[in-house]
Amino acid sequence: MAASEPLVVLEALAGHRFVPALVTPDATDWPGVADPEVLRAQLVDWLGQYANAGTRRTYAYALGLPIAWVDAIGGAPTREAGRGAPPPAQAGPLHDLAWFRWCARQALDPRDATARHVKAWLHALDAAGAQRRTRQRMLSTLSALYGHLAETGVVAANPAALNRARLGLSSTARDASPTVRLTAEQLKALLLTAARLPYSRSPRLARLYALRAVAMVALLTLGLRISEVVGLDRGDLYRSGGDDVLRVLGKGGLHREVYVTDLVRDALTAYLTERDRVRDAAVPARRGRTGAGDAPMLATREEGRCSRVDLYTLLRRIAAQAGPAFDGVADRVHPHALRHAYVTIALEQDARIQYVQADVGHATIATTQHYDRGRRTRASTAADLVAAAIAAAPAPS
Repeated sequence: MAASEPLVVLEALAGHRFVPALVTPDATDWPGVADPEVLRAQLVDWLGQYANAGTRRTYAYALGLPIAWVDAIGGAPTREAGRGAPPPAQAGPLHDLAWFRWCARQALDPRDATARHVKAWLHALDAAGAQRRTRQRMLSTLSALYGHLAETGVVAANPAALNRARLGLSSTARDASPTVRLTAEQLKALLLTAARLPYSRSPRLARLYALRAVAMVALLTLGLRISEVVGLDRGDLYRSGGDDVLRVLGKGGLHREVYVTDLVRDALTAYLTERDRVRDAAVPARRGRTGAGDAPMLATREEGRCSRVDLYTLLRRIAAQAGPAFDGVADRVHPHALRHAYVTIALEQDARIQYVQADVGHATIATTQHYDRGRRTRASTAADLVAAAIAAAPAPS
């Protein structure tokens, strides 16, 4: 199959809805796969084990599955292509090297793959410029998939269970983090810029979108993952022990409570108040609309959930306009950079590392300090220290 030919089964098709069975009317062929319906069902069985939609999307992206297929597993509504739909994201340099696409271009049934195939794929990723961290992550995803297929008897063994040390992909072989280090002054610049950028020709919508942008940046200053921000519902903000907290769904389907700073509370209050005002003034409530608590915290104009790509693009736009503070680094700003900034600023402010680990939901908290809801208090979070550092930072000139 030529590299330029589309892999219909592995691409989102314009004009079609995806259903939970992961079948589209026209996408019935899968190069090299004699029983695509069975393979799709096996993928649903695997991905359906993960409660976190962000985890399912991450795995889908790494493997080369259409995100709409995976969202359908959790019953998420899908947007039809056409008028008013955003243009599809531009394919990245590794687009055609996602595992299923790589297999399809060789007419290889993924269930027949051997360790030799997996190593050839990893070498292709390396030749295409994939960083070591990227290859580590993609191999881990592949190993998780084949581990499940081996457990369920679909394949005889896991072809991705390789000697990572020989491949230079062991957990101890790590490159220095490429994440740009942001300061409190730069976080303040992002917040100020988010509030003043033009987002729409309509004054009414321009104000709403500006407040949403500020709310997004504010939420990221809590050290949240972008998938956690996207997954927040309005009902996840509530009072606990006399304090405002967010109930955040993190990795592994585990929830944690994140204390809300004045910065975040003010940003969310302003945005949600304006959003309710604009919505109520625009159209009457539709029959069957879910309650406010079930609505996304950050929403599109149609009250749908913002995607990670939406927020990534918005953050990059804000950074590009944030002035001298971002000279030379604007194109390296992404949501994880703000999470990274939370940790570094907190530690610079002498926060206890156990508190920081609990705030951001690092997996290592299970072996370093066992926090539960009853033991965590306002005093055991670094959020206020980070917010205070941002407030004290000089405004960009």
